[in-house]
Amino acid sequence: MGWGAQVVTASEGPAARTGDGGATAGDGTNGAAGRGRARGPRRALTRVLREAPAPLALIAMIGLAGVVLGRVYAGALLTLLVLGAAAGSVLISVAARRLPSWLVAPVSVLAMAAWTAWSLWFTAGRAGLPGGLAEVGADAAANGIPRLLTAMIPVEPTPDTVLVPLVATWLAGLTAAEVALRAGRRLAGYLPPALLYVAALYVVGPNADPAIGPTLAFVAVAVLGLAVPAGRAATAGADPAADLAAGLTPAVRAAVRARTAAASAAGLAVVVGLAALLGPLVAGQVDGRPVDPRRYVEPPRVETLDENPLIRISGWALNPRQQLLDVRTYRSGGPVTAPEPGAAPAPGGADPPVPIRLAVLSDYDGVTWRVGATYRNAGRILPATAPAPDSTVETVRQEITVAGLSGRLLPAVATPREVTGARVAYDPSTGTLIRPEGLVPGLRYTVSSALESPDGNLLGTADVPAGEEVARVLRVADGVPEPVRRLAAQLAESNGAPYARAAAVEQFLAEHYRLVADAPSGHAYPNLGFFLFGPRDAGGQRGTSEQFAAAFAVLGRLTGLPTRVVVGFRAAGDGPVRAGDAYAWPEVLFEGLGWVPFDPLPRPDEEPRPVEEDFRPAPDDPPPSEVPEPTVEPTATPEPVAGPGGPAGGGGPSRALLVGGGTGGMLLLVVAALLVLLLMRRALTRGRLERGDPGQRIAGAWREVTDALRLAGRPVRGDLSATEVAVHARRAVAEARAGTAGHPAGGGDLEAGVDELAGLLNQTAFAPGTASAQQAARAATTAGDYVAALRAARPWWRRLLWSVRPGPLRWPR
Repeated sequence: MGWGAQVVTASEGPAARTGDGGATAGDGTNGAAGRGRARGPRRALTRVLREAPAPLALIAMIGLAGVVLGRVYAGALLTLLVLGAAAGSVLISVAARRLPSWLVAPVSVLAMAAWTAWSLWFTAGRAGLPGGLAEVGADAAANGIPRLLTAMIPVEPTPDTVLVPLVATWLAGLTAAEVALRAGRRLAGYLPPALLYVAALYVVGPNADPAIGPTLAFVAVAVLGLAVPAGRAATAGADPAADLAAGLTPAVRAAVRARTAAASAAGLAVVVGLAALLGPLVAGQVDGRPVDPRRYVEPPRVETLDENPLIRISGWALNPRQQLLDVRTYRSGGPVTAPEPGAAPAPGGADPPVPIRLAVLSDYDGVTWRVGATYRNAGRILPATAPAPDSTVETVRQEITVAGLSGRLLPAVATPREVTGARVAYDPSTGTLIRPEGLVPGLRYTVSSALESPDGNLLGTADVPAGEEVARVLRVADGVPEPVRRLAAQLAESNGAPYARAAAVEQFLAEHYRLVADAPSGHAYPNLGFFLFGPRDAGGQRGTSEQFAAAFAVLGRLTGLPTRVVVGFRAAGDGPVRAGDAYAWPEVLFEGLGWVPFDPLPRPDEEPRPVEEDFRPAPDDPPPSEVPEPTVEPTATPEPVAGPGGPAGGGGPSRALLVGGGTGGMLLLVVAALLVLLLMRRALTRGRLERGDPGQRIAGAWREVTDALRLAGRPVRGDLSATEVAVHARRAVAEARAGTAGHPAGGGDLEAGVDELAGLLNQTAFAPGTASAQQAARAATTAGDYVAALRAARPWWRRLLWSVRPGPLRWPR
C-alpha cells in the first residue's frame, strides 16, 4: 500500500470503494481524487502510529539493559550512552526499511562507529585521560573486556569501560530491528534484547541490589509489544486467517480450526509444563547470591619488586642521591614547608611531615613481607572509606612527577581519593595504587588524599580489634626463633595496654640497635634473628629501616598487636624526593583511631646500648651433662675354634681375603649402580629439556622443577595450579637459602624466572603450539638454575646423593 492512501477513480467502476464507503461514478473524478488526497496524510499518520510500538518496544527493552548495567557505574552517563545506541540502531533500521537488506548493515555499522567514537572522545575528556582519540580507542579495544571485569565498583565511564556495552547494544538493536520489523518475526526479534539484558545481569552479578523493577518493566514492555497488532495487517484491514478460511469449504475449515485448536492446546501444555518444572528452580534462586564473573578474570598483577618493595630499601640507601620523584604538596594552609631533616611520622605529633606512601605490606610468611593486594582498575574518583571515628581528616593534594622510580607502584599520601593524569588500579583494603602500564620518567599526575591524624590523647587507653576481620594482620607464621618469641614475651609482660606494648617495642629497638645504610637486605626469620641478637663485631644489631620496621611488626604480632609494614618516602617539602628519603615504618591498628604509625629508628645523636644489658637469650643447645657417661670396656676377641672338618686356619683362602674380596666386589657394584643411576638421570634431564617440540620441552623443564622440590623434601600437592606451585617453589628456595649459614634469602631473578616458567606452562596447556624455541630455551635455563640453587642450599652429603637418587626415574610423569 505504501505510506499514502490509494486513490480510487471513476474508471474503476460504479462499485469501486474508497476509504469511507461506496462512491459511484456520478460523484465525479475530481471529488474522488480530492477526498483521496485529504485522507492520505491521515492514513500515513495512522500507519506511523500503528507501526511505532514495535520499534519503541525494542528501544525500551535494550535501554533497560543499560539501566541494569548502569547500576554498577558511577553516575547515569553509561545508561544514557546505551539508550542513545539503542535508539540509533533501531531507528536507522526503520529509516532504511526500503533499502535492500544487505545495505542496511553497513549503514548501521558506520553509524555505530560514529556514535562509539563520539562516546569514547566524550568519556576520555570527562575522565581527563591523556592521548588522542586513536590512541584511546585502540587501548580501549585491546583491553575493554578485562578492564570492564576488573574495574572497581562503582565503575567510572571511561573509554575502556563503555566500548563493549555500546558495541553490544548497537549490534543487539540492529539484529532485533531487522528480525522483528523487516522479517516480521517479532517474537524472534525480542531474543537479542533478552540476551543483552541477561548479559547485563550477569556482568553486574552480586555487586548491586536485585533488578526487580527493571525486570518487571522489561517483561511488561515485551508483552505490550506483542499485544499491539502488526502495522501492515492493521492497515490492510484484513485478518489473514479469516481470509484463508473464507475461501475453504466448511469441512476443510473445520479441520483447520481443529488443528489450530490442537496446536494451541499443545503449546499451552508445554508452557504450563515448563512453568511447573522450572518455577521451583527459579524461585529457589531468588534469594541466592549471583555468580560474580570478576572471579574468573585475573586482576592486574605486579612483579616481585612491587609485591615486596621492602627489599628495595637497602639498594636505595646505597645510592641516596638518585632522584626518584619531584613533588609539590598542598595542604589546608597552602604549600607544605620543608620539615626538619630526619623527621618521621610519629603518633600524636603536632605537625609531622607528610609521608608519601608507596605500598602497604600486610602479609608475612616468615620469609617475605608482601602487599597481597587485589587491584581493580579505577577511574579518577576512588571509593571512599569511612575514616576512624576518633581521628581528624585533612585533604592533601600533590602534584607528582616521576623521575627515576621504576615499577608499577604509584606513590601517594594515604588515603588517595582522586587521581588525574594517570590510569590507575587500586586496592581498597590497603590503599595501594599501581599504574598497570608501569612508571616512566616524566609521568605527571595529581592525587588528592584524605590524611587521617589520630587523637594522641586517646592512644593510652585505646584497645586493638580482634577477630576474622584483622586475622590477616595478626597472623604469625610458623618457625619463629625462640629468642625472638622470648623477647616479645619480655616486652609484653610488664605492659598490659596495647599502646604501652607498642611503645615498649618501639623504645627497645630505638635504644639497642644502630641504623646503617650498608646493611644487607633481608627480613626472614633468620635475618631478623641475626639483626636482633647477632654479635656486633660480625654485623649483628645493625640494619636499615627494613629490619627495624619488620622486627617491630613481628614483635608486635607476637604480643597481640595487629601490625603491618609501610614503604614510602619522606616528603621534605616541595622539590625532589631522592632515594635517601625512602624508608619503611610500622603501623598498629587501634579501635576508633585507625592505623597509627610508629618510629622505631634510633635517634642520630644516641649511642645504642648493648642488647645483653636488657635481654640475654637462652643458648640454642643446653650445656652437656656433668654426670660422666659410663665407659664400655672392650672385650677380648675369642680364639678361633676348629670346625668339624679340621683346624680353623687350615685350607682355602684366608678370612681376610674373603672379606676384602667381598667388600671390594660390593663396592664395585655400588659404584656401578650409582654410575648407571647418574647416567639415567642425566639422560632423563636431556630428554626433557632437549627433545620434542617447544611445548614438550617447557613441560619437561617444569618436571625438573617439581622433581627438585620433591628431592628437597618439599613435594608439590597434586591439586595446586601452576601459579600456586611457582609460589611454593619460590618459598622453598628462599627458605633453603635463608636456612644456610651466612646466606640470607634473596634471588629475585630466579623467582621471576620461576613465575615465567609457570606462565609458559599455562600457555602450552591452554594455547598448544604457540610456544617458541626461544621460550623453551629460557625454560630449560630457568629449570637448571632453580635446580642448582635448590641443590646448593642442601647439606654437602645430600648434594652428593642428589644426582643419583632414583626417585625421578620412577615417579609418575
